[in-house]
Amino acid sequence: MGSDKQTTIWAVVVTFNRKALLIRCISALHDQSLSPDHILIVDNASSDGSAEALESAGLLGRTDTTYRRLEENRGGAGGFADGIAYALEQGADWIWAMDDDAIPEPDALESLMAVQPSSAHVYASIAGSDGRLAWPLKPLNEHPAKMLLGVSEVPDVVEVENVPFLGLLVHRDLIRRLGVPCSEFFIAADDTEFCVRARKNGARIFAVGTSRISHPNSQLLRIGRGSLSMTYLDLPPWKRYYDTRNRLFIAKRHYGYRLWTRTLPGALGRGLVAISRGPRRRAQLKATVAGIFDGLTGRAGRRHDFWELLP
Repeated sequence: MGSDKQTTIWAVVVTFNRKALLIRCISALHDQSLSPDHILIVDNASSDGSAEALESAGLLGRTDTTYRRLEENRGGAGGFADGIAYALEQGADWIWAMDDDAIPEPDALESLMAVQPSSAHVYASIAGSDGRLAWPLKPLNEHPAKMLLGVSEVPDVVEVENVPFLGLLVHRDLIRRLGVPCSEFFIAADDTEFCVRARKNGARIFAVGTSRISHPNSQLLRIGRGSLSMTYLDLPPWKRYYDTRNRLFIAKRHYGYRLWTRTLPGALGRGLVAISRGPRRRAQLKATVAGIFDGLTGRAGRRHDFWELLP
């Protein structure tokens, strides 16, 4: 298995209480035309019988698969931080990271490695369904700037601003320079922060249009025009909290004065849109205010329980 005897590719999958999707994801990884050398499943303390379901499906007990159950739910951010660190400890050269609801097409990894990725940069499969990208991609060095929204719009290889943890490929050498994803984010924007950190350290981010993953599309709207535009995600209140807080975390760490001129006004704008769209308007207001408060005061980790913002 793997691309050659000297290069080891680990697929790292983070899961929580989605056993049916997890089985599809792991089965798709086992069916790759270029198989990863090892599959690491990081389970965020699932309570739905995920381990038993994997066992019944014949996906555990294999020498090429490790099931790693965490003692508590650390969110996607904590799961990726733990899984990537563990894979490197075990000798992985390349990490191919994704959520449990990602279903790679049979040639996804082969197509990704066919571009001969450099250890100095970040690469990613493209994810989506029904011809749409799960998350829009913003190409760099294009004038006028535009967002790629459709799967067919993505070139074979294109440099972009950010990519999600949906088939993200990164080399151990770059992770040693950057560190692992920020576990204190819990969920939301940990992939964005990782990409921002990579670009600040000289790495480039590439989306590979020939490497594809089936994944549900985000409920995203583009509001405004030009420099005054912003993206709005249709989120339940508890996720709104993390989206708001973690955007502020990123701005505080990386964007300087733009925290006050762009990110904070954007958080307020998204909050107003969420409140106006309904339902659960009071909860959306609370999530926005709590996210801004914790983001500005640096209160990290799992906090939606504290604010009584229940899923």
